[in-house]
Amino acid sequence: MPRRRRVRPASALESLSPLLILSQIVALQTAFYAVATILLLFTAVVLGVRFSLDWPFSWVPVTGENARGWTVALVWLANSMTSVIAITLLVGRTKLVLDFALTIHFIHLLITTLYSHSLPASWLWWAVQLGSAVITVSLATWLCRKRELQPLAFGGRGRVAGGPGEGHEMVPLKRDQEP
Repeated sequence: MPRRRRVRPASALESLSPLLILSQIVALQTAFYAVATILLLFTAVVLGVRFSLDWPFSWVPVTGENARGWTVALVWLANSMTSVIAITLLVGRTKLVLDFALTIHFIHLLITTLYSHSLPASWLWWAVQLGSAVITVSLATWLCRKRELQPLAFGGRGRVAGGPGEGHEMVPLKRDQEP
């Protein structure tokens, strides 16, 4: 007897659309660099130094040798919150968080390497990328899971005016009522 093929539900096929995945990656990467550039530009103004495209696209400014390098490293760690929010809003599925978070950081490694014409040699740059990836994966997973596990409200506010919890399936019965 031949094996029966499992048919995937339509929603599963839609979520694996290459065009959708590519557009999500582009949107996430754009948000990643846009917010990083704004934060780094603000940091340059506060520090009183000249801003250049090396700040967002090169690994050289992230150095542990001076206070400016540590400041830039902290800005990159703060920028990981951008990825957390963007992944939660644009992707929204817990099982896809790891893939998208690591894709953002891998593309950043490629862009940094191509822009600088060398593989990053700063230990602080690698530590910041590792920390950023850990922050992004853990917080985005937590937020997506929290969002996925929220109860669904069918019609209206999800509760009846009679009191808290009424209008849901799991409301305890009163003593007089039969099941």
